[in-house]
Formats: sequence, structure tokens, C-alpha cells
Amino acid sequence: MIQIAVFSDVHGNLPALEVVLKDIEQRGIYQKFCLGDLVDFAPWGNEVIEKIKSLNIPCLLGNHDERIAFDLPVFPLSKHSEEETKARFVAIEHSKKHITEENKKFLSGLPFHLKLNYKIGNKHWNIQLVHSSLESNDTYLYESENDEVFINMLEDSKADIIVMGHTHISFAKQFENNKWAVNCGSVGRSKEENRLASYLVLTLDDEKIIPEIVQLSYPLEETAHQIEESGIPDYYASFLRNDNVLIL
Repeated sequence: MIQIAVFSDVHGNLPALEVVLKDIEQRGIYQKFCLGDLVDFAPWGNEVIEKIKSLNIPCLLGNHDERIAFDLPVFPLSKHSEEETKARFVAIEHSKKHITEENKKFLSGLPFHLKLNYKIGNKHWNIQLVHSSLESNDTYLYESENDEVFINMLEDSKADIIVMGHTHISFAKQFENNKWAVNCGSVGRSKEENRLASYLVLTLDDEKIIPEIVQLSYPLEETAHQIEESGIPDYYASFLRNDNVLIL
């Protein structure tokens, strides 16, 4: 049996990341992977990047990482309210200003996809890791998506399981022949009602894959207060507290 942990979308939330990493360690899981979006929306972007670097955790290039690394322009999104649009612009500019050049260089070198192969007995398991999809790191795929979308992704990548993040909402869908599409949720900016830090534990043996979504509480109020004390808009503190703020 082999266990690996996969997490995503930390978004500068160091307290949440530390809780997740501690839980992974307590479970005795040594293989850890991150699907990207280390920065934006909480004030510890540099600290999160440095934690990932110090632990040598393989990490993908999320859409927010890419924007900060390459100073890409920010465009308003039609799904966002005027309030969220203003907050988003300020928060991303805060990251562009405060993330160090060394850490931007680290982000710029992150891979887009990662394919894993684990051998247990005579069985090879192929695990495809993406930030959001095979073609893009900014595509929103939810559990309600037509099954064919995920089945085609599995076929295209020749994988037994595809693991994604980006939407900040976890799910696990099983298909024929023990194929899976799983979203590991978000560590630092969950959009689920409980706002807990979320990550995925994959258990592999020679017959099956078992995905388990783990959700953990962390010092949320302290994190929200630190957002309010930073140059990041209070909008994101209200979001963490779930004060009737919806971020799409």
C-alpha cells in the first residue's frame, strides 16, 4: 500500500497550510504534491512559497502563480460583482508588489502538469496532476460537469485518476474500471460552506485507488484579522468568515 497527499490553492494562507502539513505528517505520509496557486488573497505569499521550497514539495503552476511570476495583466471577470472586482485588483497588485524577485523566479519555473506512476506488485497506477485541466490552468470544472469531460481527460492522459484544484470545491467521481476524477479542494480559500482547509489522501494498493478528502479547521479568525491588518482588502477576511460573501 502507498499513500500520497495532494493539496492545492493555498493563496498565501500560511496558518491553513501549516495545519494541513502537520496532519499529513501525523498520518505518516511522505509523498506530497501541490497543484499550485500559492499566492494572492492572504498576506503570507512569500512564506508559503518558502515553505514549499524548503520541504521540496513538487508544485504546479497555478493561474495566480503565473500572473504574479510573469506580471500578467488583470482583467475583470463578468461573473464578479463590482465589489469583488475592485478587491481582486488590489489583492493581486499587493502580491505583485510584495512577492520577492527570487520567489517570482521560483514560480516562473513551476511545471504545468505532472504525471506520476506508482508500481504496486504487478499493477501500475497512473496519476495525472493538473491545476484545473489538461489544456488550461484557468478552467472551472465542477462535479456537475458531464461525465464525458472527465472521461475524455482520463483517456487523453492515459491516467487512472486525474486530480485537480482551482475551483476551491472538492469532489470525487468514480467511473468504470476504477477510474477517478477528483478535486482536492482548497487549503487556504475554500469556497465550501464550512470554509475548512481541504486536501486529498490517495491510498493505492494492487487492486484499487481510494481517494479521501480531508477537511481541517485552522485559526481562521486570526487569519482574517491578519488580512485586515495588511494591504489586502477586508473583502477577503469577510469571505473567510463566510459573512454572506460569495466568491465565484
